[in-house]
Amino acid sequence: MQSDASDGRKEVASTAEEPKSKKLCLEHEANGVRSGRKTEWSMKDFEIGRPLGKGKFGRVYLARERKSKFIVALKILSKAQIVKSGVEKQLVREIDIQTHVSHPNVLRLYGWFHDEKYVYLILEYAFHGELFRQLVEQSTLSEKQAAKYIYQMADALIYLHKKGVIHRDIKPENILIDYHGNLKIADFGWSVHAASSMHGTMCGTLDYLPPEMVRHRQYDEKFLVGSAPFYAEKQDDTFRRIVTCSYKIPKGVSAGASDLIQSLIKLIPSSRLPLEKVKEHPWIKANYKPPGE
Repeated sequence: MQSDASDGRKEVASTAEEPKSKKLCLEHEANGVRSGRKTEWSMKDFEIGRPLGKGKFGRVYLARERKSKFIVALKILSKAQIVKSGVEKQLVREIDIQTHVSHPNVLRLYGWFHDEKYVYLILEYAFHGELFRQLVEQSTLSEKQAAKYIYQMADALIYLHKKGVIHRDIKPENILIDYHGNLKIADFGWSVHAASSMHGTMCGTLDYLPPEMVRHRQYDEKFLVGSAPFYAEKQDDTFRRIVTCSYKIPKGVSAGASDLIQSLIKLIPSSRLPLEKVKEHPWIKANYKPPGE
């Protein structure tokens, strides 16, 4: 939930470009934000800028920590709305999970605090906002760009699954892009930190649900969907397409990309390509070379 918007609030740094924030903020100055070592935060610690996005429980603002000048995204959640919707445990779980994970392609939670009315999450700022917005603006991604995002998402999901974390709501709106064009998985509101890898809860966003979830069967964490292949105008038709795994690959998609898509979108979970093999898929290797390789 970090999209671009603007209102009458004063801007934080004129453009909030990442290089400028790095110049203003040396590593030792930003430790309080980066590492969460500061034990007590409050709104007095931040300058608030333009809104970045909004959701059911609150809004996200561009913000700057006053002492270090470090740029962050401040997510402000209404306690009243959280209680009204009965998602207190869900929020606690979201904070707990994001506090204990650290991966280049997972959005950082630097810290959190609360007052009488609100809960505040201090999040990493993703300069380019939602992948969804990028898809709307560009219509389609180049194969090199798509391969990079798929590789980074697979790498992040492998890390999360090893930590026992299942996101359960992967979709373009919950994927952010930073200043350097790297992918960041965000919004862990539906996620669980489970001792067991098997779950039976219906959750997530309809267009991206796998068949086993729609059928209320138990499902494990090994699924990856990067688009909405089952979309239909009527919800019943979407459900039908999901449970029958009925989809069409658009014209213009290369043979290599088609092979990867077909290896991921399968009715039986155990027949889907494992995430480790996604990273090694010939189409990925032909279109993206990870740094250091």
